[in-house]
Amino acid sequence: MTPDAHILTALRASPDEGVSGADLAQRLDISRAAVWARIEELRTLGYDIEASPHRGYRLLDSPDLLHADDLLARLGRTEVIGRDIRVFHETTSTNDVAEKLARDGVKEGVVVFAETQTKGRGRMGRKWISPAGKGLWFSVLLRPALRPTAVTQLTIMAATAVARGLRSATGLSVEIKWPNDLLVGGRKLVGVLTELNAEVDKVKYVILGIGVDVNLDASALPADLRRIATSVKIETGRSWNRADVAAAILRELDADYRRVCRGRFAALADEWESRCATLGQNVTIDIGGRKVRGRAEALDDDGALLVRTQHGRLERIIGGDVSIEK
Repeated sequence: MTPDAHILTALRASPDEGVSGADLAQRLDISRAAVWARIEELRTLGYDIEASPHRGYRLLDSPDLLHADDLLARLGRTEVIGRDIRVFHETTSTNDVAEKLARDGVKEGVVVFAETQTKGRGRMGRKWISPAGKGLWFSVLLRPALRPTAVTQLTIMAATAVARGLRSATGLSVEIKWPNDLLVGGRKLVGVLTELNAEVDKVKYVILGIGVDVNLDASALPADLRRIATSVKIETGRSWNRADVAAAILRELDADYRRVCRGRFAALADEWESRCATLGQNVTIDIGGRKVRGRAEALDDDGALLVRTQHGRLERIIGGDVSIEK
């Protein structure tokens, strides 16, 4: 953890009492002058830090900014996801950055955020709109000991964890549309893009790309998306500190990834089913030009969707573009 992350962690742990410069210097094994320099640097980023000869330093307010050290401080200790956080002002796609890190051998759990993406992408080659400072656009690198056919478990895991994190941070309840969309009132709030690199029987790495529309106004959405997309701000009528929301989501992702890795996916599947807007519905699934029509009945043990077709056959679907029939 960097000195700034240590300082912010200490300040957040003592919001009322404050932390003395001497205490921070001792914790970090640096001089009080060096502590002051780090405090000044944090102030230039927008952190409102009070300095008092009697109470020490107190954090009064934080900017709506994605700052790796602050995210680490908010998140606290995690087992895998979020132990390494990297933030970019702009990138093509956070999945592109995470893929390069994966090829370079970086450990699993690294999270890549961008304030904006120039080529953000969703499933089926769709473009993901990523306006600067308005949402959470991030990717998580994982190296699970799963069979390639079981990677759908991670998409299910991501959906349930993000739903829970959003509820914790904002009070907003969402529905899940299999496999990767989170909806409010039938409009898309969150998308999950799972990209896989694997051999025949072994996963090399998985990248979970997650986009959360946090503080977008309706006017920020392209006209053709306003009917089908929404944001936390639109649904709640107020803006949210994105770092607060990010920390809540990462905390849930880390907990749920531990469950998957320890063979406890069934519990997540039950939660997913309780939130799912797809099960029990008549659906059409486009799988590379082939269409499957039927009734979505359940998830199997690997997170695939089980669809009872018009001919009575139960078909296992691991991917595709799902439309719910009205």
